[in-house]
Amino acid sequence: MTEWLCTTRLTNLALSPVLISWLVCAVCGPVSFAAEPAYPTRPVRLLIPFAPGGGSDALARIITPRLTDALGQTWVVDNRGGAGGNLAAEIVAKAAPDGYTVFLGFATVLTVNPALYKLSFDMERDLAPVTLLATAQYILVLHPSVPANTVKDFVSLARQKPDAFNFSSGGAGTPLHLAAALFSKRAGVRMVHVPYKGGGPAAAALLAGEVQVLFGSIASSVPHVKAGKLKALATTGLKRSRVVPELPTLDEAGFPGFDVGTWYGFLVPAKTPPPIINRLRDAAIRTVALPDVQKVMAEQGLEVETSTPQELAIRIRRETAMWAAVIKEAGIKGE
Repeated sequence: MTEWLCTTRLTNLALSPVLISWLVCAVCGPVSFAAEPAYPTRPVRLLIPFAPGGGSDALARIITPRLTDALGQTWVVDNRGGAGGNLAAEIVAKAAPDGYTVFLGFATVLTVNPALYKLSFDMERDLAPVTLLATAQYILVLHPSVPANTVKDFVSLARQKPDAFNFSSGGAGTPLHLAAALFSKRAGVRMVHVPYKGGGPAAAALLAGEVQVLFGSIASSVPHVKAGKLKALATTGLKRSRVVPELPTLDEAGFPGFDVGTWYGFLVPAKTPPPIINRLRDAAIRTVALPDVQKVMAEQGLEVETSTPQELAIRIRRETAMWAAVIKEAGIKGE
């Protein structure tokens, strides 16, 4: 109102438009005559770092219809697998910072890959966090032939028999590999890594007795535990899993602060305006708070967890440093 009165009074003096503009700024302060453009006004592209069918893709399919409703524009899922997830991250990092290219970030891509690959961009510098969306911890499971029923028993047995136990993973540098590597380091045990082409084959190898140890997905492992085909020792988060609350965490089992799992979050190109980031974050948080969305996510072994952009940035920085140390000590190389 003050700006309108200033402009009106000056205009009535029949001064030139240029002089009026100068006087308005001098008397009333800077004035923005153009309202901030609405966002979004066209479809939003959500980049997924892996092929269809995986966890990232499943989460995207759950939330994008609701984001479309929340923001009034279609969200298009764009699966860009390749280079361990780096391809999708690079596309977003080099996109226009206008909020129309969003990355469904996966923990490993953001915090592990910088230590495994030579990148043409910088994950921390070129991507701006929006919010955390969901987390999922892992479960330490053994083949029934292993004579140990607790974490303490297994660690004692493994220390007595270095390299006697094999653990499977979905490949070098994958989350399952890194979880086992960190556990081995903290427990002071030596196990032999047997990489497979994906988490599914890694779990099948454990069921078949080809390996004896696996840090696996809770959602896919628990049915086999209940059927007596696997032994479950602990979960890997700081809080007990809602799916198997009877199991202790590794933190409770003698490894204070052990907190390993995966998580998903939204990121956008650096220099994206804060109002757009805030709009995206608000829509995302409202979406994952919906009861039906949470129900479907829980069936995928996901627990809803959101954050501020600053909190997600701190998490990425902390985990990047942690995994870089583990990778260096274990001599892990990217495939």
